[in-house]
Amino acid sequence: MNPYEIIIRPIDTEKTRFQASELGKYAFEVHPKANKIEIKKAIETIFEVKVENVHTMIMPAKLGWRSHRAAWKKALVTLAEGERIDVFEGAA
Repeated sequence: MNPYEIIIRPIDTEKTRFQASELGKYAFEVHPKANKIEIKKAIETIFEVKVENVHTMIMPAKLGWRSHRAAWKKALVTLAEGERIDVFEGAA
């Protein structure tokens, strides 16, 4: 699988910004069939950083009165000491 097919988008919330700045952890929505090794290689290829650890989780589907959001896969990536991804560069 192509690295750009594995990493769908970065997740931008207050919590993920704190984790990125203070802990060196970045959250991404990833392809549901991607495993931790593929995710690690994709992040290292796309952003040219050293990944130490990858945690994955399946976020459950949400059913609403008028809407439905399907389940999706989230990856929390920990970078090596001193590494950084400028995912939210230019954001307010």
